[in-house]
Amino acid sequence: MKVLDLHCSQQHSFEGWFASEDDFQSQLARGLVTCPLCADATIVKKLSAPRLNLTTSRGERSAGIARQVESEPIHTESASEVSAAATNHAQEPHALEPAQLQAALLKMVRHVVANTEDVGASFPEEARKMHYGETEHRNIRGQASPQETEALLDEGIAVLPLPMPESLKETLQ
Repeated sequence: MKVLDLHCSQQHSFEGWFASEDDFQSQLARGLVTCPLCADATIVKKLSAPRLNLTTSRGERSAGIARQVESEPIHTESASEVSAAATNHAQEPHALEPAQLQAALLKMVRHVVANTEDVGASFPEEARKMHYGETEHRNIRGQASPQETEALLDEGIAVLPLPMPESLKETLQ
């Protein structure tokens, strides 16, 4: 497996995993490689040291990698830790590198996706129903035009536009 450092025309950096250089070039030519942040299909390989993920003949990872993974502690973050981290980043965005800002945005969007119900195009209607007590309050997300968003805000309904990469709108794995 070949791991490539890639970036789009908006300078978002990300990794791509491909079976070979030919596989990368083939997928790129067919428009299958897109930025996970903005869905831009104009992708360029960054200069980087080659990195290959290799397995032994028995399908096991090399011993050095296995020892490294075993020695690394597993840490899961609670919602309060995620919120605190987001707050800390929000207070000092000028101190973050672009890659850190990108990672923080993706982390926040993933958190929103994992903790909300997607109501799609019926978002304005569902938001109004909750606001006026016609249905139970719950965390929702969906689509609304700029005009619908403005109308919701004029009615006193708190909404926040959140541009979301297409790749994150799908089911999380």
